[in-house]
Amino acid sequence: MADVRAVTAALAGALALLLSAPVPATPAAAAPVAHTRAGALRGSAHEGYRVFEGVPYAAAPVGALRWAAPRPPAAWPGIRDARRPASACPQPAGEVPGGSTDEDCLYLNVTTPSNAAPGRPKPVIVWLHGGGFTSGAGSSYDAHRLAVGGDVVVVSVNYRLGALGFLARAKLPGSGTFGLADQQAALRYVRDDIGAFGGDPTRVTLAGESAGGYGVCAQLSSPSATGLFRRAIIESGPCAGGPARPFAPFALAPSAAEASGSELTAAVGCGKAADVLGCLRRVPVPKLLAAQGADQEPEYGTALLPRDPADAVAFGRAARVDVLIGANHDEGTAWAAGIMAAGVSVTPATWPDVVRDFGPDPARAPEVVRAYPLRGAEGGPVFGALIGDADYACPTLRTGALLAAHQRVWRYEFADPDAPRPTPAPPPFPLGATHTTELPYLFDLGGRPREMAERQHRLAATMIGYWTRFARSGDPNGDGAPHWSRSAVQSLAPGRTGPVRPEPGHHCALWATMP
Repeated sequence: MADVRAVTAALAGALALLLSAPVPATPAAAAPVAHTRAGALRGSAHEGYRVFEGVPYAAAPVGALRWAAPRPPAAWPGIRDARRPASACPQPAGEVPGGSTDEDCLYLNVTTPSNAAPGRPKPVIVWLHGGGFTSGAGSSYDAHRLAVGGDVVVVSVNYRLGALGFLARAKLPGSGTFGLADQQAALRYVRDDIGAFGGDPTRVTLAGESAGGYGVCAQLSSPSATGLFRRAIIESGPCAGGPARPFAPFALAPSAAEASGSELTAAVGCGKAADVLGCLRRVPVPKLLAAQGADQEPEYGTALLPRDPADAVAFGRAARVDVLIGANHDEGTAWAAGIMAAGVSVTPATWPDVVRDFGPDPARAPEVVRAYPLRGAEGGPVFGALIGDADYACPTLRTGALLAAHQRVWRYEFADPDAPRPTPAPPPFPLGATHTTELPYLFDLGGRPREMAERQHRLAATMIGYWTRFARSGDPNGDGAPHWSRSAVQSLAPGRTGPVRPEPGHHCALWATMP
């Protein structure tokens, strides 16, 4: 099972985007200049919007700053060129073609409507990318449709990934949370400098998908993030995850996180060094990438993340901000396809064994088999439904219900069965609204819009309206869009956007009794 999990984790990292580099748009006007505290930045102008790329929000985490808290960037003279993205943070080849080994990666990108100006501030959405905390880059998300369609400023963020972002060691300040600390540093930059781009620092919404969505959960649970954002959007990153449901992101207890850190330390040859941290800081990036796990998890029980986000939400300890949260109807089908491609047979005869191997509680496999009967030859969709319900749909509904006891919460389920598929290769069975498929409705991934029918373009416009009105006021309703009630889950599908029952076709009563 461990080898198959590595395959599916790698698949999850690649799912977020088709493997393509951002495509620059054609400039339409004179390059704009923004004056920040560290210096002036020259961006690029396009039809209806402006972009500032590769904006430094922290110093390069190299040398003694590897595995240290992010430091402010150095000021610069003159006007700095901000017309191309900076390097992605170190990661294996996958979502970022060729991968990256460049640790000088703590940059963000700002997309603004053309009329944004310091005297007319607009709401701000800060976007945290997904990728299992091991892959991804803020520059992969072309946000101009969000910015122009919703009249908001969008900030996308690079943060440290993999072992460089989440190494855990006893007595190491920041243990297991360096990537989360980077996210907070980016939020502080937004607080202090977004006004230079025409953004309103008092109306900041922190948003993310998958690992990025879980990053939002972590920031809701972190005392040091208090006051850095006013609203939160969580896409396919439920706060209620845990090790028993490992297809979705979660946080590790100190003992487990530090054991993982010790394994990596030994694997790169530093386990017996007199100065272990000094040794680790000299290890070349490719060697660290080769030694790290396929997925990474933040550590809780730390100064930045004192509580497991699942417990913070369950006991009412999360930040009291407005939340928009949801998942996709068929989240698990992509994982089922990856597992089956790795050689796992899913047939009526093998189904009980598959459930024992991949369900949260092997002892209760017979109950799960009864809830998800597999009678025909096509096992992929049923296997996908099991993974999706256990790891995404039901934890998301639970997270929403727990948060709603203390704050305003808007819940959705993205349900376009014909959404653009997340990878170039044809899947072995229809994936439906699987993991990441809501993203092309909000962003041009890799700078390229996906081919969509007119009804899907209308859904995209509806979703952009919902997301950006929520960022503006805390309420997604308005502008003639189908009404969204806080008492129901809003189904987002072409021609079928509206309320559905709180448990839309999932077996959450079963999963609520599992660990």
